[in-house]
Amino acid sequence: MIAVLTALEVERAAVLARMTGVRQHKHRAGTLFDVGELGGRRVALGLVGAGNSAAAAIAERAVAEFSPVAILFVGVAGGLRDWLWLGDVVVAKKVYAYHGGRSEDEGMRSRPQAWEPSYRLLELARSVARTGAWSGSAPAEGGPRAHFEPVASGEVVLDSKTSAVAQWLYDHYNDAVAVEMESAGFGLACHLNDDLPAVCVRGVSDHAGGAKDVTDQAGWQVVASDHAAAFAEALVAEIDDADEVVDREAAPEPAGFSNVNLATGHARVDQQVGAVYGDIHIGRQRGDRK
Repeated sequence: MIAVLTALEVERAAVLARMTGVRQHKHRAGTLFDVGELGGRRVALGLVGAGNSAAAAIAERAVAEFSPVAILFVGVAGGLRDWLWLGDVVVAKKVYAYHGGRSEDEGMRSRPQAWEPSYRLLELARSVARTGAWSGSAPAEGGPRAHFEPVASGEVVLDSKTSAVAQWLYDHYNDAVAVEMESAGFGLACHLNDDLPAVCVRGVSDHAGGAKDVTDQAGWQVVASDHAAAFAEALVAEIDDADEVVDREAAPEPAGFSNVNLATGHARVDQQVGAVYGDIHIGRQRGDRK
């Protein structure tokens, strides 16, 4: 199982359009996932909404629910470089949480946090980009290009080249070529889950320079979402081929832990499996899905 998360409905629709055999899976707390096939692999698609905190929460939920061997965040971003074409795809080789800092009398001091993607997934993504098959047409013919660059992830929609936020990015994160609102939370959740293999794929839908409403109205969010989804589909198709990830459920148990039959009296084992002892959940309950 591979998990794919998106922030916006337009992003979710782009991925869902490429899936087959889709059925709905309801998390016990109400979150709905679409489970089906993408690129020949079984995937769970989730919608997180805008923002890093929402991305972290739903990423954590997806990991707990499906135990994926890898997880992708797929969506759109604002471009911070004039050389980026609308519709280009940026695969984040680093994600900055750019709102971290300390406010002092002399001004704001940056205290950056950053997350890097899985090396194996990044290498597979570079291989996908080299073939160009994902885009349907060569960049020289006007097709989208794939770039591997840092991405800045914050808590506001940036649509200015002269605002305080734009200046902050230029001063402290000037290697970032795109800006969005979810990848930092997503990256943190994956890091906290044993560094689960993860990567962010973003289509450039505007240039974060005051014309976002114009490009959105012209349909570039739809185009950029589709290009990001196309790249993600091609990447998902490759994940099974290179032994790139280790199934975490197949890993040996840590030393000092063992499976113990906790059933007593007339209780059946599958009644007490899943019971909570302090913070420890014992085993998997009947009906749980991989």
